Amino acid sequence: MTHKDEITQSIHKAGFAIVAGVLPQIEVKRLILRLEQADDQTSIRNCGGVYAIRNLLEVVPAVRWLALSTEIKTLAESVLGGKAFPVRGTLFDKTPGANWKVPWHQDLSISVKTRREVPEFGPWSTKAGVLHVQPPVSVLEKMLAVRIHLDDCGESNAPLRVIPGTHCIGRLSPVQLAAIDVRPAVTCLVPAGGVLLMHPLLVHSSSASQSPLHRRVIHLDFASCALPCGLEWHSDMQ
Repeated sequence: MTHKDEITQSIHKAGFAIVAGVLPQIEVKRLILRLEQADDQTSIRNCGGVYAIRNLLEVVPAVRWLALSTEIKTLAESVLGGKAFPVRGTLFDKTPGANWKVPWHQDLSISVKTRREVPEFGPWSTKAGVLHVQPPVSVLEKMLAVRIHLDDCGESNAPLRVIPGTHCIGRLSPVQLAAIDVRPAVTCLVPAGGVLLMHPLLVHSSSASQSPLHRRVIHLDFASCALPCGLEWHSDMQ
């Protein structure tokens, strides 16, 4: 079985896969520098330092190049096929000045260019000036999150916790999510330069960080299909 086959099987069965050593440390340091130079105040969130940047594919050209790089696209294509393309990028960083807990949830929203009333799409929201909408499950099933870690993420550094197999049971209600703790969870420990691949419907959470160090993650969403009825991905990089 090839490495690509192992990743594909893990995503289909468990909903996630961890791949170490995707980016060399020199590339990680270069990305950190480019992120520190970002100055789009609409997209950047500050609290004693930058802790989140939305619209990352537009705000930081180096991230756009990263999303189209062979290393990252190959990972996305191993799950979604050769038509995979990036549609959204976000930076998350937990530090002592910006630290938060994220309860069990699924990633249910996508970003689009304009609003159109299309059956099964909704509710709508606006984040950092960009329209977001919840699509039907059939769209989310053709997507993949590629989370690139720029810092070592250990037990004390707010690692993502996931519940394997929950990507197979569709969109969960708040009541179902509240009862999800009965299932065994897996803690995703990822070294700097490593990548966590994750199905958007996989139930996941994270605690507040116990560490004074950064936990910078570039979260890239990939899709493999066009949207219906004139809807368009906000960042369509096919």
